[in-house]
Amino acid sequence: MVQITERDEAMVQWLDVVRLADLEAVRWALGAFAGAGQPLSLRRAQLWVARMMAIGWLDRSRPTYRDGSIVWATRLAIGKPPPSLFRQTTRHEVAVATVSARYLAQGFAWRRDRQPAGHYEHQADGVATRDGIVELVEVELTPKSWQRYQKIVTNHAYRLVHEDVDRVAYFCTADAHRAITRDADTSFVRRERPRLVSYPCLDARGIWIGPNLVAGNHAVQLEAAMQLDGTHV
Repeated sequence: MVQITERDEAMVQWLDVVRLADLEAVRWALGAFAGAGQPLSLRRAQLWVARMMAIGWLDRSRPTYRDGSIVWATRLAIGKPPPSLFRQTTRHEVAVATVSARYLAQGFAWRRDRQPAGHYEHQADGVATRDGIVELVEVELTPKSWQRYQKIVTNHAYRLVHEDVDRVAYFCTADAHRAITRDADTSFVRRERPRLVSYPCLDARGIWIGPNLVAGNHAVQLEAAMQLDGTHV
């Protein structure tokens, strides 16, 4: 009989939020919920997936367009139907899980952003919180049009001023980083501009190519781990 732990339940709750994750993200999330601040080994992640599959809480697939497997929480675990692996957003969803897991490893909690209340509002890919700090997190694999960015960035600026948002962080490809930086420079007032940051740390497949963010005996600050020296914006 498989014993369910608090970490198992936390992992499934996290998968309920992000919906899809590859094994690299699972490694980071497992390490985060174990209090390690760094990823567990691939072998331990594979064993955890196998254990959860044995009780029907997890399912997995290896789409032809990916090098590795994708996992998700089943209806038995979260009461929701399985996600479609053939939507155009699948690559993006897996990349969001990749970023989310690294936030978890730094001691942040992760949740969905609120639903937009109107046409001019924008829903971020996630919200990371820690010690009263709130960050809107965006994952960008392909650049959007300048008209679309102008609308999104304007809404980000409004939320930084009028809501309890401390920072907006983009994790993106190099091309998206250039587009985001350009539009943020033109849409933000000087005082708020430093509160939108952009990290070119993903490739076009959504694979993490940035710093590993490995913590030692203590969870490191995300700002230090991401090497925030003012040159990235």
